[in-house]
Amino acid sequence: MKPTVVLSVFNVANFPEGGGHFWVYMQYALGLRQRGCDVYWLERFVRGQDPQRDALAIATFFARMDAFGFGGKAILLAVSQAPDASPEPPQVLGMTRQDIDPLLRRADLLLNFHYRIDPELLGRFRRTALVDIDPGLFQFWMSRGQIRVPRHDHYFTTGETVGTGSALIPDCGLPWVPIRPPVCLEEWPWEFDADLEAMTTISNWDSNNWVVDGESKYENTKRVAFLGFKELPMLTRQPLELALFLRNPADEDDRRLMERHGWRIRHSPEVAGTPDAYRTYIRRSRGEFSCAKRSCMEFQNAWVSDRTLCYLASGKPVVVQHTGASRYLPNGAGMFRFTTIEEAAEAFEAINADYERHCRAARAIAESLFDAKQVTGRILEVALG
Repeated sequence: MKPTVVLSVFNVANFPEGGGHFWVYMQYALGLRQRGCDVYWLERFVRGQDPQRDALAIATFFARMDAFGFGGKAILLAVSQAPDASPEPPQVLGMTRQDIDPLLRRADLLLNFHYRIDPELLGRFRRTALVDIDPGLFQFWMSRGQIRVPRHDHYFTTGETVGTGSALIPDCGLPWVPIRPPVCLEEWPWEFDADLEAMTTISNWDSNNWVVDGESKYENTKRVAFLGFKELPMLTRQPLELALFLRNPADEDDRRLMERHGWRIRHSPEVAGTPDAYRTYIRRSRGEFSCAKRSCMEFQNAWVSDRTLCYLASGKPVVVQHTGASRYLPNGAGMFRFTTIEEAAEAFEAINADYERHCRAARAIAESLFDAKQVTGRILEVALG
């Protein structure tokens, strides 16, 4: 009998413009399904002040789940954010309340990505596992009491150094099991095209994300990270393009600054705002150039983005910021990890000098290290073994 696994995910239905955010969790869902699991998707939906927008977001979510073969297996627990709303049980969408209770009782595993999950909901599952996709930051938040996480049976982390003796990251006294972030290779097939032009990435240009530790704090955003490399286009002939989620009017000043330095700027909701558009945008890129948030350097977590894996699986070489020593991340064929602006420019030259070889190497990295079937197999081995 195949295992029943429920994924508890965070902020997908409430963020319909986030085509890439959808893929973060779908990689796990597809990998588990490939391993023969009966997979369900469970998510909290927070109603806002605009009922029409809520209705559109909910309809969009269920249409996308249907498209990926999860029709009838996607559940939203809708709650109100209105300050005058009386506390009441969430409205169950996508399944009847009579059906959801037996599902939770019979499920073999809850795989939880929602750090602030309701403890009562968590307690309804007989076996639970938390997946940390913010290595370093997550343990920091826990160790400083900035987030309180209910007890789980198992703890997985995508951070290579979490729980090791040399880590700069507190382990919070938990038995972390390292896993690699997954990519579903079948959904991201390799296809070579020598005429693709721009190295791209897709990012949130958020200026209100800070790491606070007592009197010490720093802005922990992609905005700060990319501004530190704003002069890169002046050192290379390689076209560079950013698809950015620009939230605030002040972001337009940054956009104009980057464009003056030679960057192409696109609005991510327009070019990558759905799961299919996100995939198409990556597959029409020559490769990826991306910076990392400061926390990755502070914690030296050897972090690699789930987005970068989509580029690799598609056979797109990547030039990504070095986030700490790694036992398995390569540097120099298909993937280049830079620390200086000069190293980034040199990586573009190396890729363009033998582009097809680096494309094949990129796909090989995804196949050998990040195959969703292998990653989810490890999760099932530990959590259900």
